[in-house]
Amino acid sequence: MTRRYWNINLQEMVEARVHFGHRTKKWNPRMAPYILSKHKGMHIINLSRTARFLSEACDLVFDAASRGNQFLIVGTKKKVADLVARAAIRAQCHYVNKKWLGGILTNWSTTETRLAKFSGLRIEQTMGGLNRLPKRDAARLKRQLSYLQTYLGGLKYMKRLPDIVIIIDQHKEYKALRECIILGIPTICLIDTNCDPDRIDLPIPANDDNRSSVQFILNKLVFAICKGHSS
Repeated sequence: MTRRYWNINLQEMVEARVHFGHRTKKWNPRMAPYILSKHKGMHIINLSRTARFLSEACDLVFDAASRGNQFLIVGTKKKVADLVARAAIRAQCHYVNKKWLGGILTNWSTTETRLAKFSGLRIEQTMGGLNRLPKRDAARLKRQLSYLQTYLGGLKYMKRLPDIVIIIDQHKEYKALRECIILGIPTICLIDTNCDPDRIDLPIPANDDNRSSVQFILNKLVFAICKGHSS
């Protein structure tokens, strides 16, 4: 049972299209407990179960945030990349929204080295150091900086492994999920009707292809995290 009231309204979820799953041919049978019905060849997600699991996820992130735990949000689909960045920045979370570089978590020592390089280049750029170098060297370092900003920009303040990882699409982010499983990092994940809920610590059955659906879920989680930070 959820311990707090998070104002998760079923009508708002319908309006956000949270309930639309994939075509019935593309389903995972393990999602059966989360499916309400079929409509015009598509599965319809049971929003009562979505509300329950989303409430539990909000409880979890609220408690974690109140203890000072760190979160990582992963969502690299182009259609939701901006939503991920905005949500993470608002909740003071780390994020990856362009591409998951293999080993970000499981090869943490290499990631730390990359982040240190990234920090050094940002400082050099701010101080004007790059402009004082020979053109060829300056161009090379600026390319490195651009690359690191694109793929690690959302991790620039991350000093250690995250305590909880929030994943937007299980199939798209399978590399990130696999690294979390290997390291035993708890995961919260939107699971559409083609997903495997058994691979997630706290699944939230929801449409992971629609911007409004993803934004609805993220807004609730971010609100809970922010409340936890201020508690």
